Parts: sequence; structure tokens; C-alpha cells
Amino acid sequence: MKNLSHNVRWGIMLLSLGLMPIAHAQTMDELLEQAKNVRAAENQLMEQNSSKFNAAAPADQQAMMADAEAKRAAIQAEVQAKANTYSLNDVQINTLNTQLRDKMRELGLGELFGLARQVAGDATTVLQQSLVNAQFYGDGSDTRVDFLRKFAAEEGVASPADLERVWFELQREMTASGQVATFTGPVVEPNGNLTSSKITRIGSFTAMADGKYLAYLPALSRLNILPRQLPDEFLAVAREVQQTTSGYVGAAVDPTRGVLMAMYVERPTWMERIHKGEEVGYVIIIVGLLGVAAFIFQLIYLVISRIAVSAQMRNLQKPTKNNALGRVLLAFKGDGKNIEADAEVAELRISEAVMKEMPALERFQPFLRLAVAAGPLLGLVGTVVGMIMTFQSITESGSSDPKLMANGIGQAMIATVLGLGIAVPLLFAGALLNSISRSIIQVLDEQSTGLLAENIEKRHHG
Repeated sequence: MKNLSHNVRWGIMLLSLGLMPIAHAQTMDELLEQAKNVRAAENQLMEQNSSKFNAAAPADQQAMMADAEAKRAAIQAEVQAKANTYSLNDVQINTLNTQLRDKMRELGLGELFGLARQVAGDATTVLQQSLVNAQFYGDGSDTRVDFLRKFAAEEGVASPADLERVWFELQREMTASGQVATFTGPVVEPNGNLTSSKITRIGSFTAMADGKYLAYLPALSRLNILPRQLPDEFLAVAREVQQTTSGYVGAAVDPTRGVLMAMYVERPTWMERIHKGEEVGYVIIIVGLLGVAAFIFQLIYLVISRIAVSAQMRNLQKPTKNNALGRVLLAFKGDGKNIEADAEVAELRISEAVMKEMPALERFQPFLRLAVAAGPLLGLVGTVVGMIMTFQSITESGSSDPKLMANGIGQAMIATVLGLGIAVPLLFAGALLNSISRSIIQVLDEQSTGLLAENIEKRHHG
């Protein structure tokens, strides 16, 4: 009797479950809560039916048991009938699919649909990266990429509407790739905010808004402003393109659909390159700046001295102290007491006057030669430090990942470039100063020697 009562309770519970509507859970918490509620309702219903069954008379219990068994048998018969119908339908579907494949093979449609799906699959990757999506599919609707991916994965007969849309989407991409379009759409700013801006699209290659270049985010079907923009000359081109309404204008076009632009904006600036050189790079730059300052100062001095000497050469009879040649001439001609009777003494006096002018004329040239020699050596020090950092990163990581070695190699190369960068210009600067100073000293030697010969000749004839 106990087993019979248990079977009846289960039969009543199974019948009751079919009458309980259950909403679809959206989250795991909702699913857990529904499971608790269903279990509580089942337990309550089971207790009610059990109490009702135990309270009934034996004759009523037999009737309830018979009714439950009849309902169970009816349900089992219905399930078996549905299963048989499902099996028959499955066999019929397989038979019809076989007939369909045979007909497609006879008509050549299988190859046609296969080719269409292959084209759709090949175009999915290209169209997914195309910024044309931002103009036509930026509203979050079913995108062409989703459609093409789904179409390429399907099997069997393709509908004429699907084939027509494949053709339409490919044609739209080809047409849009040759157009310059302006539209208003959402743009993601570097801080993550979404704003509406006037966008100018050049084919499927380049997009710009407010004079700045944009990149396409395939996951969001949105355009975002590049955090690092191209140089100013490119930004000027972008502003000119957006302001032009007719005619022809130059524009920056990335044929790789954003790959080259992304690589270009990641190129470090000169300040970032210098910063990679770290302490050694700063020392090299300081040496170079000191060399440039010394070169500019001495160049100005030599140019002024050369002009003054040239002016004095046009009036050798009236030497002045405002130029090197005048001071040399006054050393033995300005005062009669300085004109020695002995030619050797006069020559020594002239040499002394010329040597007094030489330090000022050859000033900073030794420092420039030192900077020229020290630049490559400092660069070599930076190279060694960079290579040490590279080997240290390899040792710490245990791998030769190029990204890990890039920092050390970058420091090594930047230090070398900086060292050569100051050595080569300062080498030419030192040669220029040496050439100008040598020419001035040569003029001093020629004029003083000529004047000495003239005085000696006059004394012989006097």
C-alpha cells in the first residue's frame, strides 16, 4: 500500500508540473531562484495531494490511483506517438535532403551556392575591418559582417534574398571605397566619451573629424580619435579636406586601411628618442650644446675680426687698436722707440705681437676637437649600457622576446646616434673656425713680414 501511495503521488506530481508556467531566466541568480520556487511548489503540491489521498476512503484511493495510472498511460502513449512521428519526420527530412542534393547536383546549384558562401567567407574579414561600417551600420543593427558570417556557415539551398544581399553588400563596399563622403556620426574620444561629430570618409581608407584622424573599432562599429595624432603637416591636410566643398585637394590616404597610420603615430618623437638615451644621452647633448654655443660665439668673433682686418688693410698707414692687424702694426710702428735697428729684434717683436693675437683667434677650437672625439666615445658608452640592459632582460625573462629587448637596443642605438650626431657637425664647425682663424693669422704674418722688410730696406737706403 505504501509503494502504491508513492507511485500515485509521483503521478500526481508529474501531471501538475505540466500545468506550471515557468519564465525564462536571464541570469544565473534568477535561474537559482526559479529552481528554489519550483521545488517549493512541488513539495507543497505533493503534500497536498498526499494528504488528500491519505484522507480519502479506500475506495476513493483506488479510484484516484486508477485515474492517475490512466493519465500516465495516456501521457506515455502520447509521448510514444510523438516519438514515432519525430522518427518518421526525421526519416522524411533525410530523404528530402537527399533528393534536394541530387536535384542541386543535377542543376549545378550546389557549386553556385558553395562559391557564393566561399566569397562571403572571404569577404567577411575585409568588410569587418572596413570603416564604411561606421556610416551604414553604426546604429547597432544587424551588420553585414554578421549576415555574411552566418551565410557562409549555412548549408543547403540559399534564398534569392540572401544571394541578392551578398551581391549588394559587396557592391556597396566597392562603391563606397571610391567615394569621399561626409556624414554625422558618433565618435569615441580618447577619454572614452561618445560624441557626435561631422566625419569625412575617404573611401574605406581614411576618416577624420574636427581636423583629427580617426581609427575604426570593429568590435563596436565605431570610429575613435587617435590618442596620438599624425604630425602637424598631416593635421593641416585633414583640416583642409574637411573645409573643402568642391574642386581638388590633397589628402593623406592609408591604403592598408589604418595599419600604416597606426604604425606611424606610434613612432617616437625626437624628445622621446632622446629620453631613451637616458643619462648618457643627456651628457652627449650637453656636450653638443656647449660645442654649438662655443662655435657660434667664436664664429661671430672671427667674422667681426676678419671684417676689421680687411678694413685695416685698406689703410695700413693709420693702424688702430680695434683690430688684430692694427695692434700688430702698432707693436713696432706706432712709436719710433719700438723700431729696432737690429732686424732680428724687430722680427721677434713682430712674432710676439702675432702670438698675442693667436689665442683669441683660435679660442674654443681645442674644445671643439675634444667634443668631436668625445661624442662617439660617449655614444659607445651608451651602446654598452644598452646592451647590458638587453642581456639583463633576456636573463630575467628567460626568453628572447623582441619586445623585451627593444628598450635596451633602443637606448644603445640612440646613444650611438647622439654621439655621432654631435661629432659630425662639430667636426665641420671646428674646420670652419680653423680655416677662418688661419686666414686671419696668415694676413697678420704677411703684413707684418712685409712691413718688416720695408723698414729694413728703408734703413739700408737711409
